[in-house]
Amino acid sequence: MAELITKNITKRFDGKTILDGISIEVHDKELVCLLGVSGAGKTTLFNVISGLLKPEEGSVFLNGKEITGEAGHISYMLQKDLLLPYKTVLDNVALPLIIQGEKKKKARQKAISYFKDFGLEGTEDKYPSQLSGGMRQRTALLRTYLFSESKRGTGIALLDEPFSALDTITKSSIHEWYLDVMEKIHLSTIFITHDIDEAILLSDRIYLLTGKPGQVTDEIIIEEPKPRRKDFNLTEEFLSYKKKIIEKLGTI
Repeated sequence: MAELITKNITKRFDGKTILDGISIEVHDKELVCLLGVSGAGKTTLFNVISGLLKPEEGSVFLNGKEITGEAGHISYMLQKDLLLPYKTVLDNVALPLIIQGEKKKKARQKAISYFKDFGLEGTEDKYPSQLSGGMRQRTALLRTYLFSESKRGTGIALLDEPFSALDTITKSSIHEWYLDVMEKIHLSTIFITHDIDEAILLSDRIYLLTGKPGQVTDEIIIEEPKPRRKDFNLTEEFLSYKKKIIEKLGTI
């Protein structure tokens, strides 16, 4: 069971309000998207949720416990994979376990047990420079997940535009793969994107974060069941969601 709740998060820098009263929820095995224009404070909100920043007002709760301003509870993957070039794929993946105090041998054993589910079999002894963009993202996502499953972990991952650097074909493939992995390992996810199509295809719910300061202006529930139809992005339902989001974002 994993549940994340923020209540009335307000964050300021140098007296300027960046986030204004943000309240969102992520429930067990949900994938929730933060969608909005640049400058609305989405990454700032992730920094507050992860405990890297403390808000001026509001609270963050994880499974009923307040964790406001406390780092180390929730895993956080940035847009860049940040893999260490001098470490093998296996050692990159095992790193969060080692940081949390696991012995290197045990950390490697635990990490390698997930390589099949993450489609990384055969890459254990390779280096990041030898991987494709999609495989690098899979490696980074597994590392992120293992942090969430470590001593203080919770099965919740924050992903900041994790697929934005991938080409269209690779992105489509990794979308399908990630939803499958989430189901297998019971992972909850909240992710940031600027891609409306991506948000509709992946999300259970979408929060629209707009304005300066950033505010949640709408919550959109995607009713299409998962796994989604292969041609869902060609349906009238998909286009209806997209039109609604574009109108609410005020981009037409």
